[in-house]
Amino acid sequence: MSFENLKLIEPLLKALKTEGYTTPTPIQAQAIPIILQQRDLLGCAQTGTGKTAAFALPILQLLYNDRMAHKEQKTIKALILTPTRELAIQIAESFTNYGKHTGLRNLVIFGGVSQNPQVDALRRGVDILIATPGRLLDLMNQRHVHLDHIKMLVLDEADRMLDMGFVNDVKKIIAKVPKNRQTLFFSATMPNEIQSLADTILTKPEKIEVTPVSSTADTIQQSLFYVEKNDKKALLIHILKDKNIKTALVFTRTKHGADKVVKDLVKVGITAEAIHGNKSQNARQRALTNFKNRTTRVLIATDIAARGIDIDELTHVINYEIPNIPETYVHRIGRTGRAGANGIALTFCDEEEILFLRDIHKLIAKEIPVEEGHPYPMNPVAMTATLLAGQSKKGSGSFKRDSGRGGSGRKPSGNGGGKPGGNRTGGSGNRSGSTGGSSGMSGASRSSGRR
Repeated sequence: MSFENLKLIEPLLKALKTEGYTTPTPIQAQAIPIILQQRDLLGCAQTGTGKTAAFALPILQLLYNDRMAHKEQKTIKALILTPTRELAIQIAESFTNYGKHTGLRNLVIFGGVSQNPQVDALRRGVDILIATPGRLLDLMNQRHVHLDHIKMLVLDEADRMLDMGFVNDVKKIIAKVPKNRQTLFFSATMPNEIQSLADTILTKPEKIEVTPVSSTADTIQQSLFYVEKNDKKALLIHILKDKNIKTALVFTRTKHGADKVVKDLVKVGITAEAIHGNKSQNARQRALTNFKNRTTRVLIATDIAARGIDIDELTHVINYEIPNIPETYVHRIGRTGRAGANGIALTFCDEEEILFLRDIHKLIAKEIPVEEGHPYPMNPVAMTATLLAGQSKKGSGSFKRDSGRGGSGRKPSGNGGGKPGGNRTGGSGNRSGSTGGSSGMSGASRSSGRR
């Protein structure tokens, strides 16, 4: 199938050709016809599937056709809500790239920067507004933003908005949007809270699901390193001594942990920067740009800050700390091995994280191969004791995952040496920012083949 088969208009096809895209991804092939029919849509798709283009292209087409049929009005006609600044910026870049021949104007607004340029742009008039909930509500309360003429509403990364505590803000915004509208709802996971929210804002939606969240791409080589907590720093440095690792995205659970890892790496001469919620917008965008152009070799990120990061040819993802939400593991390692490319995902597991690991193995329905040939192995006696204790806790009911969000009292913060050899299957019980970036078509095929 080609984009021509989806009955896209010539201005969009021309832009796609310039970008080098010829073949739609599965979510694009399914979603675009539904949206062009002006139906509500509930889409369940994980990162890297080409989701942004799946809604950006038909929105541009519908608004373009509407403008051709009616006199242009300088009012906001489409609103895209998204949880993070980085993702908002990348969505805006997508609308700019795909809509370059339509004459439609888009604007991205988010907090952490002066509102004055955003207000000035709003006064000049925009067709498509991409926004984070907090800044949008601020500008609505100041009467700088009016949503009376919204025809299309998109909630992107709805599960992450819930995790970040935005659900009440989202409901306040939706209350100001006309009821007679088309609504598109996208979420990588579909917990009960998200399904309930979708039920309240969608009207007889078509539902599509692409690559269930429990799956990991076969092109990603996964390895598990059992390691003492105090040895993680040394293990990371050991792995990064391999010069074949050109770029690595390293995940921590907390902002403080991310900053600490950066300091540890910089001390030994490894260029590294952190990206998390406590960083200013300029600092976050600078770090992301430096990582994309390989000025910075290692980017340390928390999960919320990393949502929306789309980096071509990222070879390695390293879980310095295991997430306490198993679905997050799938999202993390999905940053590499995108669109059919090969990738490597390395996961460090200390004694306290073994129960989190068990949840991940249950979700992905397989065990991550264990790397035994590294210089900082976990004490086998301690590991055995931890596993037995974990089984006892789980059986007694004293170990609980906090509504799917954590375990052992942990809550989300809000926020290797080449291809490992000597693996054997192991696991839970077996030892031994508007800047440059992706066009939002992650997962789409280029004319030269899969990226």
